[in-house]
Amino acid sequence: MNRPATRFGAKLLTATALAAALLASGCAVMDSIAGPTSPHSQTARDLGMPTANPESVGFSTAGLDALTAEFRGLVDQGKLAGVTTLVARHGKVVHFDAYGEQDAGKDTPLRPDSIFRIASMTKPITGVAMMQLWEQGKWKLSDPVSKFIPEFANLQVKKAGGGTEPQRSPMTMAQLMSHSAGFGVSAVYEKDNLGATDLQGMIDKLKTLPLETQPGTNWDYGPSVNIQGYIVEKLSGQSLDVYFDEHIFKPLGMVDTGFWMPPEKASRVAAIHTYDSAGKIKGPAENRVTTTKPSFLAGSGGLMSTTEDYWRFAQAVANGGQLDGKRILKDDTVKLMRTNVLTPGAKVDLYGPSQEGVGFGMDFAIIMDPQRAGTPQGLNTFYWGGAFGTWFWIDPTNDLVFVGMIQNLNGSRPDSGTPATRAISPRLTYAALEHPEK
Repeated sequence: MNRPATRFGAKLLTATALAAALLASGCAVMDSIAGPTSPHSQTARDLGMPTANPESVGFSTAGLDALTAEFRGLVDQGKLAGVTTLVARHGKVVHFDAYGEQDAGKDTPLRPDSIFRIASMTKPITGVAMMQLWEQGKWKLSDPVSKFIPEFANLQVKKAGGGTEPQRSPMTMAQLMSHSAGFGVSAVYEKDNLGATDLQGMIDKLKTLPLETQPGTNWDYGPSVNIQGYIVEKLSGQSLDVYFDEHIFKPLGMVDTGFWMPPEKASRVAAIHTYDSAGKIKGPAENRVTTTKPSFLAGSGGLMSTTEDYWRFAQAVANGGQLDGKRILKDDTVKLMRTNVLTPGAKVDLYGPSQEGVGFGMDFAIIMDPQRAGTPQGLNTFYWGGAFGTWFWIDPTNDLVFVGMIQNLNGSRPDSGTPATRAISPRLTYAALEHPEK
């Protein structure tokens, strides 16, 4: 089934029709596509974003055609309800496509300004907030976490044979920023319901629980970034939503990002989809939208955002901490964020076996060895993704930013049976980058 796409309400070509049009032999068609009015960046131009002709920054139009067609094909095959993809190089958007439906079965077209639950893509934003406070001298990487959370001073650590033991050395802020402070994976805490009240309530529960591992010895994807959100509140004297808004969102022009959406924006929030036994999207999907401030402000995964807004954040980071004359971090601070701080033996192992060639810095994973990591992304690419299928990366070697958004439960997980968009997109993007020297 071919699904509708919109550019502010106007239908776009289906994947099949797009391919046919792009293969047409008329020189005028190809000249128009390759020229200043390339349709790959028309959506971005409509939004007032900076754009470039693909060929002027090393991309081939044919390669971006292939990227568009493959992702639209996943929608046409019923494997995705809708998808947005954005590629920028040297700070200019060369491709922005929105295709499919916000809510499968309800004929609600996906729009360029559709709002997505970005889940764990909240984490790098919290990391930037933390590093802003680091720049102000309010904490150091070597500081013990207990300096800011005294309740953690005497946390015990589980022993392999049962019982507990003291921490061999106090957990540090660098460990907290890199998921290696000793807290276990999120599933360990499900029975404790850490988000039942507020951030202080989370701390009050964690202070009674032992650490899963000795600080610094293991990488565990757990509550560390929610703890960072608590520290942001303590050090800034502001609630996390207010701090984000004043120090990140407003300076970067991120007008559609927040922990909740006002009622007038609720219709733009995409539904979270699941799959039937045949691996096809089920619809209609239930779409509960938070329109009032939640009591638990999850720095780990609570934000909603748009493709454009998240590009603005990612591009600012790619630019060394500034966008459109507004600086949120120093260039050296960004470089520190993408510097591996894990100790030998502590490996990033989310979703299966340890990811060789991958390190972790300040709330970003880092491609330290592209060949070992099995990716065409450039050296020192840093990235993350969200549980509902949003994903992005920043490639400083090639000065490239990619942002993609879907809303499927576990939709982009590399170990899932659903479309592995996080693997598909680098393959297509770097195949299209035919002249990286430009």
